[in-house]
Amino acid sequence: MQYLIDNFSEIMGFTKTHLYLALVPLALGLVIAIPVGALVRRVSWLRRVTVTVSSLAYTVPSLALFVIIPPLAGISTIDPMNVIIALTLYSTALLVIAVPTALDSVPANVIDAADAVGFGPLRRTLTVDMPLAVPVFISSLRVVVVSNIAMVSVGALIGVGGLGKLFTQGYQRDYPDEIIAGVIVTLALALIFDRLVYALGRWSTPWARADARASKAKGTAA
Repeated sequence: MQYLIDNFSEIMGFTKTHLYLALVPLALGLVIAIPVGALVRRVSWLRRVTVTVSSLAYTVPSLALFVIIPPLAGISTIDPMNVIIALTLYSTALLVIAVPTALDSVPANVIDAADAVGFGPLRRTLTVDMPLAVPVFISSLRVVVVSNIAMVSVGALIGVGGLGKLFTQGYQRDYPDEIIAGVIVTLALALIFDRLVYALGRWSTPWARADARASKAKGTAA
């Protein structure tokens, strides 16, 4: 803890960079995965192919991607865009599987009711299916957020900033306090953003909270 106190400003600088490298790919992954996931859900064979490709993409080691991406994208290995592109691929790979799974959780009778009152596929997906799929989707989103925060640290091995620098510098200088400080701050960030995403899910689904209260009240009365 003394190292954290003594080097607070430097660690805050690393933390800002770390969050930028973790959250920008998450946002890009959401922009790509939500429409793609909603589309492939309607075609069974395309969904199977998407799941297979996404699963394989996620198994590629991050260091390998950091080597492959620069020549393909025309950027330097130590360019922050290298980490952003790699984590966007990982985020999209997980989320494009999560979106159809979340949409599958929408009750069939609700879908039938929306179709019966004249909702088209796009309108129903945006105003009925996606809102009701939020509770299941949030569970996957929490995994992606925590994974991104953890994986940004690997970028320090190629010279990209973030809390991973505390690990590499601590190792090079044989200074465990610096490594422990990096672990503490990384864990704290992961926990904070996990709870923020959870709270966002609760806030965006007031009907779920109402159902939970009603069930609890019914159980108490019984």
